[in-house]
Amino acid sequence: MNLGPEFSSMDAASSFVQEAAEASIDLFWIPLGAGGAGFVRLNGRVYEAIQARRERRRPLDLYHTALEVRVPEGCFTIENAWPSPDADTASRGVVLEGPVGSRWIARLRLFRYEVRRWRDGVIPDVGEAVASPQRLSNDPFQAQRILNLVPSVPALLWGRDELRAGEMWNSNSVISWLLARSGLPAEAIQPPAGGRVPGWKAGIVAAHQQVRLEAGASVSDHRD
Repeated sequence: MNLGPEFSSMDAASSFVQEAAEASIDLFWIPLGAGGAGFVRLNGRVYEAIQARRERRRPLDLYHTALEVRVPEGCFTIENAWPSPDADTASRGVVLEGPVGSRWIARLRLFRYEVRRWRDGVIPDVGEAVASPQRLSNDPFQAQRILNLVPSVPALLWGRDELRAGEMWNSNSVISWLLARSGLPAEAIQPPAGGRVPGWKAGIVAAHQQVRLEAGASVSDHRD
């Protein structure tokens, strides 16, 4: 039985509304060193004290960021973690690994970070997150785009400024890169009051550089 184009249009519209209702992108602000990671917290405070002195300002709270992306197929946590706890990367949705400190020693798991796209996964220490979750979008296309982009994150050297962005590449760079590449205004996203997100700018710089490279390649292809 043919129900006509009107029914098909209504059905498609209903499907889109349902997908939109099931889609979301949430950002979490987690204090650096949360969950009893005293070594990380201490190092973060020392680093921030030095940076604040250089920039002639008061020290700020440092945050680590993570995403929770919901699509009709399920809920995914996206986070950059270091060091890798064990070799069973599939169990926590690892899609990418990168070097920490130096590329030549990254053969050792201790010196590799991992980027996770973990279905039904957990964000460690999410209970200590501040002003979270921050809803960034309910657009199902943006949510799916972020998930698709995760394996394409640049595996840059953690703790180094290879892009000359003015700050090192780290876990926050991965999150800001994904947001910028997905079309969300990463530059306008601000941490909780009194806080700072080291590495955020590096991810945005990397995203913009990649867009320019792709645009140049596209122009070149058209000329050929």
